[in-house]
Amino acid sequence: MNTGLRITTFAAALAATFGAAYGVGQGVGPVVADSPPKHEGEHTRPAPEGEKGGGHAGHDTPPAGGLQISEGGYALDLRTPRVTAGEPADLRFTVRDADGRAVTAYQREHDKELHLIVASRDLVTYRHLHPTRAADGTWSTPVDLPRAGGYRVFADFTPAGKDAENLTLGADLAASGPYRARQLPPESSTARVDGYEVRLTGAMRPGKASELKLTVSRDGKPVTDLQPYLGAYGHLVALRSGDLAYLHVHPNGEPGDGTTRPGPDISFTATAPSSGAYRLFLDFKHDGKVNTAAFTVRAGGAAPGSGTPEGHADDGHGH
Repeated sequence: MNTGLRITTFAAALAATFGAAYGVGQGVGPVVADSPPKHEGEHTRPAPEGEKGGGHAGHDTPPAGGLQISEGGYALDLRTPRVTAGEPADLRFTVRDADGRAVTAYQREHDKELHLIVASRDLVTYRHLHPTRAADGTWSTPVDLPRAGGYRVFADFTPAGKDAENLTLGADLAASGPYRARQLPPESSTARVDGYEVRLTGAMRPGKASELKLTVSRDGKPVTDLQPYLGAYGHLVALRSGDLAYLHVHPNGEPGDGTTRPGPDISFTATAPSSGAYRLFLDFKHDGKVNTAAFTVRAGGAAPGSGTPEGHADDGHGH
């Protein structure tokens, strides 16, 4: 075989290897896995202009987060960059400060020191996890991802300190196994999950605060006794299709402040950082169980129509 033919054959084999990267599991390195930086500035993935900041949102929604692995002197050190689809795994990570030391002190927000979100790149699979922290600052949580492909891990937290600000750091996670691409679910104003129907009214607007109202019903009747979950009657996470820019929005009013009644309506105020498609994930608790309803919406376009209900998210978050 001459040299030119050998090079051509090698290139074709290499292309085939990358095309089946998720299917070969441990045979190749992680797919698009971030390497944790030792201090601020290393391996940083810059966010688009105007999109740096924390993830919690209220009436004045901060820019989307989760686009960077390090920010504000803190870095997300994902110790488990790859898992196998369909098999339980222990997801481990550490938040490090500018000197590379593991952070061991956090402010509690909505009953937790840190909220962990795992979402697939196609926004079909979603997990809201509650990891536990060891004394040395290492966080861990069980995870079982049903499909092979690329995922994004979001750590939403506020370090301890008088002037500390909320941060959402993101890192890439790969699940190996037979891979099949999926499309973003269609836009819809209704989601059905485990016997509940959740209807969305309102629309996200680029650069402008707007109200989103979600109404929960079951068997055709409004649910008026939603239970507080993590200090609120509902939690809403918005992820932008494409880069998975992250917004974590909370209800207008909290339990016990005299402004919120326990359902069936949960109201949020949010601002989309840009036009485009977003996937919304609502966690709500009723009869002692947490459910997740998912919607696809478009900011900068018409409000979601009355298309076919897309059902619940593939959450499996193990609340």
